[in-house]
Amino acid sequence: MAHEVRVVASLVQWAARRPHGVGSGDRAVPYAGGQAALVYGLLFAAVVETAVLAVLPAEWPVVHAAVLVLDVWGVALVLGFHAACAARPHVVGADGSLRVRYGALVDVAVPAGSVTAVRVEHRFPPGRTVEVSGGVLDLAVGGRTTVTVELGAPVEVVRPLGGRERARVLRLYADDPRAAGAALRGHVVDGAAGRAGPERG
Repeated sequence: MAHEVRVVASLVQWAARRPHGVGSGDRAVPYAGGQAALVYGLLFAAVVETAVLAVLPAEWPVVHAAVLVLDVWGVALVLGFHAACAARPHVVGADGSLRVRYGALVDVAVPAGSVTAVRVEHRFPPGRTVEVSGGVLDLAVGGRTTVTVELGAPVEVVRPLGGRERARVLRLYADDPRAAGAALRGHVVDGAAGRAGPERG
């Protein structure tokens, strides 16, 4: 329920073009573009299903009305899911902090001065969208990640269902990975610049 409330709030923020958690001097790093085609495809299918259901004759009006309400709510949730991703981008803070997010499901806070290396690196991790293994967080969008961030100390990752993990390497997706990498490299801690790593296509 809390997640659905945040999703609905994200619809308002998205419509108002007011990204969540991006302050003065901060740099927003969008990632929703990587899944836009898939989400809009699902949204189209859901809208068609709802429209067809709405015009079909109903043998059981109460059941028909209940299913129609659920379908409309499902359309709103699909749109809200995408809105949450668009309205809650990754954020490179003016102070060097970092927030790595995935809609209203994941929000990983990285303190200022923690980033030790950054590289543009296209990867296609198997498994779920949110995966933590061996101290590495894969936060894939559209089945891939484009930026790898190494940290001086592990940070806490709270899974969508509440499980907690620790990760020292964050692999995330950015619509413009080179711009994201450049923004993050500006905050690599002293002495770590040599480990920033080359960009990889």
